[in-house]
Order: sequence, then structure tokens, then C-alpha cells
Amino acid sequence: MFKLNVPFRLPDADKLGFRSSPGGIAKLAAVRNITEADSYWNQYILLFDSASDVFSLLTPHDIRRALLEAPENVATLIRVITARLFTLISDHTFPASTTASMASFASSFIQAGTGSSERNTTKEVLNCLRILQRVLPVVFEVEGEGSAFELDVFWRKEQVVEDTVERTSEAPQFVIEDEDDSDGESKDAPTAAPAKPKEQKHLPSLGERLFGSLMDLLFCCGFTLPTKIKVDHHKINHVIWEKGIGSTTDSGASHAYDSNKTEVLRLLLVLLSRQIYVSPAALFSKPSLYSLHAVQNTPRRDVLTVLCSLLNTAMNSPLATSTNLAGMAGKLPYNHLVFKGEDPRSNLVGICLQVLCVLLDFQSGSARDRPVANDETNASAPTPRTNAFRYFLMKLHRTQDFTFIADGVTGILEQQMATMNNLLPGAKRPVPYINETVIFFWKMIELNKKFRTFILESDKGMDIVGYLLCYALDIKDKPHQHGLCRALSYIVQTLSAEPGFGARLTKPVKAQLTTKWNAPGTATDFIIHAIYGIVATTSGALNSLYPALIIALCNLAPYFQNLTVTASARLLQLSTSFSSPLFLLSDEGHPRLLFFMLEVFNDVILRNLSANPNVVYAILSAHKSFEDLGTFTLSRGLREIRRVQLAKEEQARKADAKGKGSRVAEDDLEPHEEKEKLLRNERESAAGESNDPQEDSPRPSQGQASEISMDLPMSPTSETPPTSEKARGKMKARRSQSLDTNGGLDRVAAAGVGRNGFVPTQEWVTSWQQGLPLDNVMLLISELLPKVQEMQANRHRATSTSAIVEFLGTVSLQHVMPPAPPLAARRFMWSDSSVVWLTSLIWGEIYVRGMTPLGIWNATNVRLFYVKHAQTQQRQLTEAVSNVVGGLWGRTSTDPARPRT
Repeated sequence: MFKLNVPFRLPDADKLGFRSSPGGIAKLAAVRNITEADSYWNQYILLFDSASDVFSLLTPHDIRRALLEAPENVATLIRVITARLFTLISDHTFPASTTASMASFASSFIQAGTGSSERNTTKEVLNCLRILQRVLPVVFEVEGEGSAFELDVFWRKEQVVEDTVERTSEAPQFVIEDEDDSDGESKDAPTAAPAKPKEQKHLPSLGERLFGSLMDLLFCCGFTLPTKIKVDHHKINHVIWEKGIGSTTDSGASHAYDSNKTEVLRLLLVLLSRQIYVSPAALFSKPSLYSLHAVQNTPRRDVLTVLCSLLNTAMNSPLATSTNLAGMAGKLPYNHLVFKGEDPRSNLVGICLQVLCVLLDFQSGSARDRPVANDETNASAPTPRTNAFRYFLMKLHRTQDFTFIADGVTGILEQQMATMNNLLPGAKRPVPYINETVIFFWKMIELNKKFRTFILESDKGMDIVGYLLCYALDIKDKPHQHGLCRALSYIVQTLSAEPGFGARLTKPVKAQLTTKWNAPGTATDFIIHAIYGIVATTSGALNSLYPALIIALCNLAPYFQNLTVTASARLLQLSTSFSSPLFLLSDEGHPRLLFFMLEVFNDVILRNLSANPNVVYAILSAHKSFEDLGTFTLSRGLREIRRVQLAKEEQARKADAKGKGSRVAEDDLEPHEEKEKLLRNERESAAGESNDPQEDSPRPSQGQASEISMDLPMSPTSETPPTSEKARGKMKARRSQSLDTNGGLDRVAAAGVGRNGFVPTQEWVTSWQQGLPLDNVMLLISELLPKVQEMQANRHRATSTSAIVEFLGTVSLQHVMPPAPPLAARRFMWSDSSVVWLTSLIWGEIYVRGMTPLGIWNATNVRLFYVKHAQTQQRQLTEAVSNVVGGLWGRTSTDPARPRT
């Protein structure tokens, strides 16, 4: 019988022993005061072979238990791991060669009792990084806003009597000019300090040394960069990873280097995630020391190199630039189901975008932007002292750099659009980092005004807006994506406030948009259709988006030219939806939306009347709706709401009498379609109300308060232009008719209309009703409606519409209309609440991305946002098969993945 004399042990046996044996993880909490020299710590560095090993064998519960029962051991673990990391970086055997790595793997698989395995320093460094990734989130959650344990371990400085040796700075790879160097910022080479006698100095804290080590690892030849780019045998070479901004050459990438970069960036992201363990109220007053150090104390050379490396890697995404054979193969249908496993390149691009968003977003404590001198808009901007990453991104100015970023963002958005425009459901995998790309683009147009101007003047500007609006339409019915929908609405508002945006509205959108949401005509027509699609089909679930989207229309209205019939109808439907009594009276902020829609019509009337005959015809067709607004009162609104309710009840009784009562129950499953049918039948059955245009379109729901972060005027009478005597007379007549009220009965009825505790009153109604900019619309109706009615009476009905539209294209009302006021676009204004909201959104996306496969922040007490875990439902079919079946035979009404059309 064959007998093997050499001891044979599977590496999994040691890993299982780490969980079960007393000398494994249990010892961390069971034995107090384990010394740093104890061999117990070696297993944390040598045992694990992958990140999944660390995250599965070392749980947050184990670390939390040790913090409670033996906190000194956790502190020792951190000190031992970081000390080993610092030593390994300077060790001449690091990084280990490929041959050594393979030998180490073989020796770890079969170990002889008397043999010795070859050391793999690369594996040891990776394990050090992974252990810190696992331990730090649990340490951060202790006491939430800062603990003595954390401050003592990471930020306590030791005093020494001898001089410290400072590292000299290398020549920069490139320079970004800035005007604030006079503020005390050092130039590219540090100035030599005068000689001083020996005195007590503070050594860098462990946290500072850890950040410095991560900077070195990001540019370590043989670990994250090719060995061939060493300079004079120095393995640390601060060069930009890939070609793009600041570099015209690639350093040379590989899957191994990409994976190692991801490991280093993941630990950097964990350090920056200290923010998520602080409550929103304390986000500004309790800034993260880790983030402050990263954005304020990182050497200028490292800031520029890291910023450009992250930018170039993200914008060189394979999804944006795959034209070779491998890239084309990646675009084949169902390719993601054939080739399983993680893609190191995709992981690297995603984490680069995450780190970029976090660094560019950080504005806590002393990192807040400073007010700009001599700026009338009270704008603020970053400085090298507040946040160097925000500052140097703001200082990018070369056209080729802007082109590079625009091409990268567009390429990623195009790939996402391709996944939405498939005939075969699930044929292409959605871009995993699309949300981070959207937020990064927002940061670019927010911080860099020159880039914003470049985008709007280039051919890609309108394409990007088209992609963003289509993506918003795609995710509007997914509750977990509503935060990103809100960000998209603010991006559209930001771009709409620029004059260059309005100048390109008359051109068509050249991008290949999803056919489901594309609209014939110009870019204006598409934007109107897209905004209508978001507002009218979300049943009020996205009330916080409505103000920004309608303000965007208001900003663009002065540039509207030759709107199509359908786009004009969409504008009118939005107006009638917002003028519905149930919508107006349900929340204090809802009348503002009606005000903005009336401003849209005013801009068309005062600036481009003859160029938009379809809009004018739509206004005249709905003249009763505008006239009713001029005499709107609380009593009248409550009566209209009651009339609609009675009509619904009558319709339900008729349906039951015909044996079709089941159709009423379908309202819960298909609220948009059933609501529109119900209101249409209601108009036909209500006597004398068949011409009421307030029910022509699906209305936004009234279930949620409108969250408006912008400074919006509630009674904007001071902003309206001077009107003629005729207009003043009509305005006085309206106001005199709007003072009737039924007193107490109205208050009782109004209590059931308002939402979230709001009770409308006649005084409140008067405050906004008298400020509605209706005068220009009423003048238009009084001047043109009689002429149109006369044409309708004299002409054959079949040809009257085209003749009327042709006539409206030739009219001019300059003799009765006031002069158009100066253009004053409403920009998105940042506030403390909006900054906190965006920070929460960014970290919420990162948290979700980190849940698989490692679960980096899982099971820790996050305070910045609320984490709700949805119960997973068992699938009877695999996702791939269900997608194909759903595409062939249609989806059921309960399928949440896609709205029925």
C-alpha cells in the first residue's frame, strides 16, 4: 500500500481552524493584553489568500466583541498590521516576483514538516490592506462622532528630540496653473527651511503615515505599476497611470496591477467612509479627520498625480473605448451570462469613480468652499487650503482635457443607453458604475465653469442631456433610484440656466436615444416630452423632482421655437395638472409649480409669439382653465374636488351594475391608465362640465409634500413687468371675485384635502392666487379668442385647425403686451441641506455597491443615512431565463422590473 510520509495539509484546514480553534479569532477577545511580539499576529498576515477569505473568516461581530472585552488587543492588531505594512513597503523583497508568488502558493498548498516556504511579500501587503478594510468600519462606529480609542490609535503623535528627515519632492509630471499660490501654497519644489538646533518634534501619527503609505502603494513599480518604469532602482515612481489628462503615454496595465490598485483604493475609501458614521446634523461640525487630511495635507504632487490617475482610468473605461476585437466581443448579447466572474478592470473603474466623487464632494469643517470676492451672486469656490482636489479640478482649462472627459462620460452613457434599448430583454448588462458617472459629471459642471461652457457649446452637450433624461425615465419607477432621479433633475436645471444651452434647443438630438422615449422634432420637443413623462407618470412619488424640472422649462422657455403639436399639448397638460384643485390645495408648495408653468407661457407670449402658433392654439383651446384660475377660491376648489369624488363613486356604481366591478380594483395595479380612463368617463357623464380641461391629463399625486431646496418666490408680483391699463382692469376684476368664502364649512372640508397636516385656508389661497402671472395669458385670450371663434364659424371644420394655426403664426400683440422682462434664469442654489443630501446619496450608492461580494460596511451602525434591508424573494427560475421568458411572452402586472406600457 502506498504511504505518503510527508505531512499533507490543505490550506482550508488552517482557515477553518482560525474560526474554531482557541488560538484563532477567539483569542482576540478571550485573552487580554496580547503583546505586539506575540506570534499570534502572524496568522493575520500569512493565512489569507483573498479578500473574500478575510471578510468571511473575520466578522464585524468578532471585532465588536473584542472592542468590548479586550479593546487593547484591537489597538495592538491595528498597530501590528500597519507597522508590518510600513516595513514591507521599504523591504527590498517587496513586491515579490511572479515566480516567488507561484512558489509561495504551491508551498501553502502542500507543506512539509521540515521544509520552509518561500516568502510572498505581495500577499502579505495585500493581507495587511484587507485586515484594515475589515477592522476599521467597526472601529469607526464606536461612539459615532469620534472616540478616544480611535483618536489615540490613529491620531496621537509621539514627541522626539532628534530632527526628522523630510522626504524631498520630485519634479511634477505636469503643472496646473492657479492664482492662489500667493496664499501660502508651496510651489512644485519645497523651499529649504533654515537650520535650527535640535528640539522636540512630533512624529507623524499612525493615520498620517498610513495615508502616506497608501500614496506610495498606488505608485509602486511591480505592485501597481510595471517594473520597467523604475527610476534608478527606486520602486516608488509618482507617474500618472494612464494617458489622458497630464500624460500622453500608458504606464502599462494588467489584471494583477488593476486588482492591486483596487485593493489600495478600497482601503482609502474605507478611511474616507468615516463620514457615514456621523449623523447628518453633525456632518459639518464633526468633520472626518481622515478626509480632512486627504484633501488638505496631501502633498501637491500627490494630489495632481492621484487626481489625474483616477480621472484617466475612469474616462478610459472599456465601456467607453472598446473598439478592438475583445471590446466588440464584450458587446455581444448575453455575454455577461457566458463569462462569469469579476472583471478587475470594471472594478477598478468603479472604485476610481467612487473615490473621485467622495474627494470632490467633501465639504465639512474647514473644507467648506470660501465665498468668492466681488461676486454678486454670493458664489463660493474651493481653495488649495480647503479641498485641493476640488480646487485643481476647477482649474482644468485645456480644451483637449475637456474633450477627453466629455468623450469618456458620453461613452459610458452610450453603453448604458444600449442596455435600455435592447430588443432582447437582459441581453446586455447595465453599466455597474453609471450612477457614479452621473454624480461625477455633476461635480464637473458644478466646479469647472469652463467645462460647463465647453459642454454646452459642443455637439455632445445636448446628447448628454438626452442620455440623462432617458436614464431618469428608465429609473423613475424604481424607489431605490429616486435619489439619483433627483440628482438628474438638478443637473438639468443647472444646465438650463446657461445661455449656451438655450441657443442649441432648435437643433435635433443626434444621439441614439431609446425609441420608447424619443420624440420627433427638435431638442426642445424631446425635453418637454421627457419632463412630462417623468411628472405625469410617477403618481407624485417624485414630488421633490417637479420643481427643478419645471424650473428648467421656465429657464428654457425664452428660447422655444416652432414647438410641435404634441409638445405644445404636453405643456398644456402640465399646466392643467398643476391647476387641478386637488393638487393645488394638498400642499403649501404646489402653487409654485403652477406659477412656473404660467411663466413658461408668458415667455412664449412675450418673446416668440408668432414662432409658436401651436402653443398659442393650445392656450386658446384651454381658455376656460385659465379663466377659472383668475377667480379661484377655496370654496370653489373644494366643490370641484367633491364633484370629482362623486363622479368617481357614480362611475364605480355603474361598473358594478354592469358586472364589471373588477375594473375598479385594477386602479391599484395600473393607476396611470385607469385614472386617465376614469377622468375621461367622468367628463363625459358630468353635465355642463364636458369642456373642463383640468382633467385632460394624468395628474401628479397629492400624497407627498414638495421638497424645494431652491429659493423660490411665493408671491412674485414684484417680478412681473408693468402691464397695460386693460390688464390692470382684468386683474382687479379677478381679485374682486376671489374674496367669497363660506367660513367654517370650508375649514372643515379643507382639513381632509391637505396632506401631512397641511390645512389650506382662504387667506393662503388669496396670497398665491393674486400673485399668479395670468395677465399676459388673459390678454392673449381676450385679443385672439374672438378672432379664432369667428374663423371657426366661417370655415369648414375639417380645415379650420390648420388655417387657424397658420393665422396664429402671423399675429403680433406688441401694441397690447408689456415689454419682455430681462432674462433671469433660476439657478440651482446649494444649501447645507442639499450638501448633506448629496453626501448621503454618494455614500448610499457606495454602501450598496460594497454589499457584494464583500459586504464592506454591512452589519455596522451607519448614521449618515438609513439602511433598509429588503427581504429577498426566492426565484423559481434563474434571472436569465425569466428575462427571456418575460421578453417572449410579456411580463405580468406584478413584475417590478419594468413598467407596463
